[in-house]
Amino acid sequence: MSDMTGAKAPILGPILLVGCGKMGGALLGGWLDQGVAADQVLVVEPALDADRSAVPAGVTVLADAAGIPADFAPAVVIFAVKPQVMGEVVPNYGRFVAGGAVFLSIAAGTPIGFFEENLGAGAAVVRVMPNTPAAVRRGMSVLCPNAHADQAQQDLCAGLMAAVGDTAWLADEGLMDAVTAVSGSGPAYVFHLIECLAQAAVDVGLEPDLAARLALQTVSGSGELARLSDDDAAQLRINVTSPGGTTQAALEVLMGDGGLQPLMTAAVRAAEKRGRELGA
Repeated sequence: MSDMTGAKAPILGPILLVGCGKMGGALLGGWLDQGVAADQVLVVEPALDADRSAVPAGVTVLADAAGIPADFAPAVVIFAVKPQVMGEVVPNYGRFVAGGAVFLSIAAGTPIGFFEENLGAGAAVVRVMPNTPAAVRRGMSVLCPNAHADQAQQDLCAGLMAAVGDTAWLADEGLMDAVTAVSGSGPAYVFHLIECLAQAAVDVGLEPDLAARLALQTVSGSGELARLSDDDAAQLRINVTSPGGTTQAALEVLMGDGGLQPLMTAAVRAAEKRGRELGA
């Protein structure tokens, strides 16, 4: 997996966004913030047909693919709909293969082969696993191309995802379930850590409001420190751990037999296994 952290490749339109829910909306906001002109983006989203205010002014919204103008030639088609409806959605966009569009999918568990089968021979496809911090431009997106996606198309997809956070490339699509289990599902693990730390604070006598505040700020602040520091996570842990002190006492529990590491590994393995099942 090659790192593309911080890469800000140029974003070139026109862009066709199929689905504008939470992730699609986060991507759209990131693109516009990066300078993409609103009139270069066309959105297909039935649910937004009655609530146009959900999309920034200047962005065209259509209820279905049938409304796309015959002369519209997108450089990229982004599928941001739920995996369970991909089968009925994707075939409607096969006509853009001949025009040289690259197809970028953010659907978990939906393999590249599915798009090749439903779009037709020669379709350039890039599969990506983003995560929800994209909503605050702190996302992590891992991309994997098929053999038909050329370098310019890969750069375009990287630029689109870099608008909402960091990016990296994966050569082996077989590892995408592992990526999903770590960074795709990972925000939920962190949110649960905040819940658990807050509850532990209550259990030792703190008021719930203060407990929640301490847990949230501690996790978010530590994450930002880790992001900005030249030290890795292990060294940062050592830096805050005084021999024989309170932190060491806690870490002896978290790092002991049956502690956090085997539990986290088991959780990631369970998510990876479920990803393989969904993609079967």
